[in-house]
Amino acid sequence: MTHPLNRTLLLLDIEKFSDRDDVEQTYLRRMLYDVVERVLQSAGIDQTLHLRADRGDGVLVMIDANASLPLLLRVLLTEAPAQLREVNRMASSAAQIRLRAVVATGFVTVDAIDGWVGTDLNQACRLLDADTLRAALREGNSDIALCVSESVHAGIVRHDHQGIPADAFHSITVQSKNGPLKAWLYGPVPAAAAAPPAQEATPARQQERAAAQGGGAVEFHGTNSGVVGGQINGPMIQGGVINGGVTFHGAPGDRR
Repeated sequence: MTHPLNRTLLLLDIEKFSDRDDVEQTYLRRMLYDVVERVLQSAGIDQTLHLRADRGDGVLVMIDANASLPLLLRVLLTEAPAQLREVNRMASSAAQIRLRAVVATGFVTVDAIDGWVGTDLNQACRLLDADTLRAALREGNSDIALCVSESVHAGIVRHDHQGIPADAFHSITVQSKNGPLKAWLYGPVPAAAAAPPAQEATPARQQERAAAQGGGAVEFHGTNSGVVGGQINGPMIQGGVINGGVTFHGAPGDRR
């Protein structure tokens, strides 16, 4: 294996690709590569500065770190949406192309069989597949939804370069099998992702919920002679069955 190299990663994926038939998929792939070629040319990234990996319904571009990242972001924010809009104006509904996009930076190793390996690459792929980015494209008005990694935001976006408005990017957290990933979404955060997380069902909340539903907590305090005291808070006792939480205090032999 070669040594890891610092690279910019551009990932693009076609929305609802598998919903189309083979002829439509062939057309969409051709349109995707046309868009990628125009984006790279506009960003001054020629063939000597990048490698591409085909993903079937998308493409992964590994770009030399010396290429201008601010220029690439500006092209993705301005020219790419315009290109997609022009393509879709003349296309049927079945041939409409809408893209999810991720820009990240990190270290990637190219192995002996031209495979790409690296944690930063894995994380970029998980951002591309995130539900939040999918929802942003689905709910948005643009034909492209863009997400950048934390490293891209820290190094470029937050400095508010010309054509890259920092206040248009919003922090999101993507859940992955390796834990949460922080990233930045261009444009409004989808309603589902912006909603506060559900509160954890602690024992106290479980007890409150049971009481509200007609069940409650039952506590018995025992001695060697059996149960001598008790407290019942709203449980329902029917046919010898207690519906509610039961807590026993005492030695094991006391619980009769």
